[in-house]
Amino acid sequence: MSQTVDRALSILPLLAQGPADLGQVAERLGVHKSTALRLLRTLHEHGLVYRQQDQRYRLGARLFALAQEAVENLDVREIAHPHLVELNEACGHTVHLAVYEEHEVLYIDKVESRYPVRMYSRIGKPVAITVAAVAKLLLADLPEPERRALAEKLDYPMYTSRSTPNAAAFLKELAVVREQGWATDLGGHEESINCVGAPVRGADGRVVAALSVSAPNVVVTAEELLALLPLVRRTAGAVSREYSGNTPSKEAP
Repeated sequence: MSQTVDRALSILPLLAQGPADLGQVAERLGVHKSTALRLLRTLHEHGLVYRQQDQRYRLGARLFALAQEAVENLDVREIAHPHLVELNEACGHTVHLAVYEEHEVLYIDKVESRYPVRMYSRIGKPVAITVAAVAKLLLADLPEPERRALAEKLDYPMYTSRSTPNAAAFLKELAVVREQGWATDLGGHEESINCVGAPVRGADGRVVAALSVSAPNVVVTAEELLALLPLVRRTAGAVSREYSGNTPSKEAP
């Protein structure tokens, strides 16, 4: 039975490359055509493959529906949390996870700093969208027209002298973040707080969440926090691989 399942599943990546006829499927699997036909019929009954009028087979619509349903039911917070805890244990600073929903960037998880001086933030609270590192990561991944339209609608409060002053400056910074794949907030929201973040990506490469490490400058300097960037990016890469179902890798993203 396990061999039958293995053969049936082997058909799916074959058809992902394009439609194939019965002979091509049988040849690729190394089985007789009658065996390949039984497997294809079973997959067809479940909607996972579809036989075209030219008698070639392609992936069925049910497979795409299942994939979409699986993606929608993935809980990035549940997947990311153990990695956030590990990152916090490694550096000792506050770790956040954020997502972009309904034109707001919201914290959906937080692991507190082990130091007595901590930053104030709360799960479910919107972040300062024009300055926060996680916000820059999430907005930088938006399609260019949507990114530009959003930037032009935002207000740009000057929380500090380092805050982003206007839409043009914000779009310029988002372009840099999009290119380099990481972001910072060095005193843009609070003079005494610095932050460095990296994106969590889904199987399609799009950014689904962003994680960050934040610390007051009385605990570490901005330069010392930036030295944690490789660790932050490795953590984001680990979450991305688990979320998307890709094979784990020890290499930094």
